[in-house]
Amino acid sequence: MPDLGKYAETVLSAYAVSLVLLVALLVVTFLRGAKVRAALKDVEERVRRNG
Repeated sequence: MPDLGKYAETVLSAYAVSLVLLVALLVVTFLRGAKVRAALKDVEERVRRNG
């Protein structure tokens, strides 16, 4: 790891915040995908019953 000198705290905290935001985005994406998948399955079942 390069010597960051007096900027080490700033740079490392920026990396940490970026990593946390990326993980949060992944979690939200997967949760939303599961919700949409369940809704689509529900709609498909209603179409099969009524169609």
